[in-house]
Amino acid sequence: MSDQSLVFDRALGRSRLRRALAGGYPDFLLQRVAGDLDERLGAVLRQFEIAADLGTPLPVAGPMLQGKAGRLWRLAEAPGAPCDLIGDLERLPFAAGSLDLAVSLLALQGVNDLPGALVQIRRALRPDGLLIACMLGGRTLQELRQALLEAESETTGGVSPRIAPFGDLRDLGGLLQRAGFALPVIDSEIVTVRYGDAFGLMRDLRAMGWANGLLARRRTPLRRGTLLRAAAIYAERFADPDGRLRATFECVWLSGWAPHESQQKPLKPGSAKARLADALGVPEIKPDRHDG
Repeated sequence: MSDQSLVFDRALGRSRLRRALAGGYPDFLLQRVAGDLDERLGAVLRQFEIAADLGTPLPVAGPMLQGKAGRLWRLAEAPGAPCDLIGDLERLPFAAGSLDLAVSLLALQGVNDLPGALVQIRRALRPDGLLIACMLGGRTLQELRQALLEAESETTGGVSPRIAPFGDLRDLGGLLQRAGFALPVIDSEIVTVRYGDAFGLMRDLRAMGWANGLLARRRTPLRRGTLLRAAAIYAERFADPDGRLRATFECVWLSGWAPHESQQKPLKPGSAKARLADALGVPEIKPDRHDG
C-alpha cells in the first residue's frame, strides 16, 4: 500500500496492545461478542477440522469453538496472552487452503488494508470454509467523537482526527464480495455501555490499547481545557435520566464461505416456474412499455 492510503500507525497499535495485555485488558466487550459468536456458530450444523482465531486480543473465542473445531490455531498481534503464533493480520502466515474456519473478534477494524486481509483469509480457507468476524462499525464512539470535535474547535480554533474512521455497513458487505466470499452476510448490533463520566470511558479505551493511533493524529496531547470541555459536552448531550453517560459500540458481523460447487446459487433471471402474483393471490399488473 502507498503511504497515502495508510490510516493507522500499526507499530504503535501493537505496542499499545502489548501494554494493555500486560496491564489487565478490560474484557467486557470481548466477552459480549464471544457470547454472540457462540450463538452464531450454534446455527452452523457442521464440524470444522482446522480453525484459526485471527487477532482476537484475548483467547475468548477458543471456548466457543469447543465441539466445533478439531484443532485451533490462535494468531495474536502482540504477546501477553496465550497464543500459538505472533503475527500480522495484514500478512497471514497460513498456507492457501489450510483452514476450515476463521474467526476474528474486534481486531480487523485496526488494519490498513482490510480488502487485502479479507482476500488473504479467503485464500487460507479450503473450499466451503467459513469466515465469521466481528469488527467495530461506523457508529462506534459517536458521542465521544462529537464531544471531542466540538471541544477542540471551541478551545483551539481547529480540530484534528481523534477517533478512528470505522467501516460503514454497506461498504463492508461489498468488501466481502470483492474478496471472493460466497453467500456473504453482514449485520450489526449496537452495544451501549454506560459510564459515570467521560473520563471513565477514556480510561477503558486506553486500557484496551484503543487510544488514538491514527497516522494523521496531532502529536501533542490534548489540552486540559479541551478535555474538560469535551467531558462537559458529553455530559450535557448524552446523559441518561440517572446521570450516567452512554457510549455506543457498533459491532458489525461479517460471514462468508469460500466458494464450493455444493453451495446454493441464485437462479438465472427468467427461469422461475411460478409467478409471484399467484403466490400472493393478487392480479399481475404489467408495466406499460410505451410510457418511456
